[in-house]
Amino acid sequence: MIANDVLRRLRFALNLSDKEMVAIFKLADHDIPVYHLYNLMRKEDEKGYVLCHDDVLARFLDGLIIHRRGKQEGRETDYLPKGQQISKNEILRKLRIALELKDSDIIDMMKLADFRVTKAELSAIFRRKGHRNYKECGNQFLRNFISGLTLKLRKDLPPKKLSAEKEGRKTVTPKG
Repeated sequence: MIANDVLRRLRFALNLSDKEMVAIFKLADHDIPVYHLYNLMRKEDEKGYVLCHDDVLARFLDGLIIHRRGKQEGRETDYLPKGQQISKNEILRKLRIALELKDSDIIDMMKLADFRVTKAELSAIFRRKGHRNYKECGNQFLRNFISGLTLKLRKDLPPKKLSAEKEGRKTVTPKG
C-alpha cells in the first residue's frame, strides 16, 4: 500500500474533515495547505495527484497520536527523517498508540474485516525488527486492519449489500 492509500483510508475511517486533517498535521509541526491535502487524497489516475511521501504519512500519524492522547511533557518527538521509509509495522504501531487499542480490540476489528489473526501473530507484528519472532506486516494485513477500523468506527455506513444468492432469496427478473 502506498502512503496515499493509507492516508485516504484513515481519513475516511476516522471521519476527519479537511480542517481536522490540517490541524493534525500541524500538531506534528507540519504545515500543509488544504489544496495540497486535496492532491494527496486523489487517486493515482486523477489529475493533480501528488505522491504522499512516507515522512508526510509519519507526521500525520504522529499528529494523530498527539491529537488523541495529548503531547507528552518533557519529551521531544522524533520525526521520521525526510526520504526515509516507514514500515507497515510502524504504521500499525502508531495507530495502536493513537487509538489506544489492545490486542483484543485489533483481533475483533480484523474479524469485522473477515480476516482471522491470532494473538501470537499479532504479537509478532508488534515486535522490534531483529527480534527472532518478528514478522513483517503485509499490505493485506494493513488493508484489512483499516477496513476493520472503518467498520468499527463508522456506524453511519450502510451494511454491506449481500447478493441475492448469499441471502438465499430468489431473484426476480422483470418481464419485458
